[in-house]
Amino acid sequence: MSVIRVALVDDQALFRAGVRMLVESQSDLEVAGEAGDGVAAVDLASRARPDVMLMDVRMPLQDGIAATGRILAEADRDGRTPPRILVLTTFDLDENAARAIRAGASGFVLKDADPEFLLAAIRTVHQGNQVIAATATRELFAHVARGSGRRPAPAAWSELTPREREIFGLAARGLSNSEIAASEFLSEATVKTHVSRILAKLALRDRVQLVVFAYEHDLDPSAG
Repeated sequence: MSVIRVALVDDQALFRAGVRMLVESQSDLEVAGEAGDGVAAVDLASRARPDVMLMDVRMPLQDGIAATGRILAEADRDGRTPPRILVLTTFDLDENAARAIRAGASGFVLKDADPEFLLAAIRTVHQGNQVIAATATRELFAHVARGSGRRPAPAAWSELTPREREIFGLAARGLSNSEIAASEFLSEATVKTHVSRILAKLALRDRVQLVVFAYEHDLDPSAG
């Protein structure tokens, strides 16, 4: 059984200690290291190479949003597999959480979430799946958009085949590979291949980024 290496980034030592105890109680998880600010988080990501990082948004020296962007950019530059980053926030319609997702985070988790939910979130995001539902992602971005207009689809959108656009719409609505497969009478392996190609063509990291892309580029994921 492979062990998921988790890094904890939060400026409150007591909070980190609690999460450390929770993570270390699981046989398939281990703590890869801790950091108390964004600058230290960037260094930790480079040294420890964690699989998943729990990242607080509000921290001294450098916030979690800037740290997320730097960590992912440095991983891309160095040719390393980037960690999946889960943002820790205190309320669910947090503008900073939206900014962190735009910077490349794979989702957000409330700090007062049930411990079992946090553990499930770590495992889910490590598998490359979205932690927050597509509807929650749209609610978050609708809340922070404040009436700003959506941008037209970029040139890369035209590179998608009609079938890929269809799969894109279903994925943006939050359907899993198995649900898409059942809906479209395809195998899960075929759906996975389509989704991988879509992410590659649009230069997106994961399904959360796909939902954000759909929301911000006049591609309504609730449309048929």
